[in-house]
Amino acid sequence: MKTLVIKGDIRSNTGKVSSKELRGEGKVPCVVYGGKLLIHFSVYSADLKALIYTPNTYLVQLNLGSNVLTAHLQDVQFHPVSDEILHVDFQEIVSGKDVILNIPVKVKGNSPGVRAGGRLAQPIKRLRLKGDSKSMPDVVEVSIDKLEIGQSVRVRDVSVLNVTILDAPANTVVAVEATRSSMQAEAPAAKAGAKDAKKK
Repeated sequence: MKTLVIKGDIRSNTGKVSSKELRGEGKVPCVVYGGKLLIHFSVYSADLKALIYTPNTYLVQLNLGSNVLTAHLQDVQFHPVSDEILHVDFQEIVSGKDVILNIPVKVKGNSPGVRAGGRLAQPIKRLRLKGDSKSMPDVVEVSIDKLEIGQSVRVRDVSVLNVTILDAPANTVVAVEATRSSMQAEAPAAKAGAKDAKKK
């Protein structure tokens, strides 16, 4: 997976007053946990945008003083009115221990159902994967080359090498749905088929 490098400053004070002062300086209070150390630190808000405001999922190299950790984004708290980033949680990635990440789904190919007037629907934009961080893909590719109108690809139809998909197997990842125009196009063909059947 692709990795972003983020530099942070370790915090000695972790109270509400300290957090408010940091935000006034354009910084965001953060914490990383899950490994041997629990570290409170701060990062400039601008340095977090490439990680948070993106459809992609990244691993993160945290440079925190003398500590260099590999982690992933665990949780983000936003202000309910301004959407300002208030706090960020990171989880350290420990060698030999599985991680759970939400990986974007990338639809590829050309659906005959869409070409016939159907509408492509994608209920699941990300799949929840569990496995070693080194096995995690940047995206999960799902082919729609064989999808006709009314057909779908479900979670059970998707496989990712060396990782486990945690979403419910019956959930629909992508589907081709009928539209008014596609149903109107099918109507004359259906009538013609019925007439032919009567003649026989």
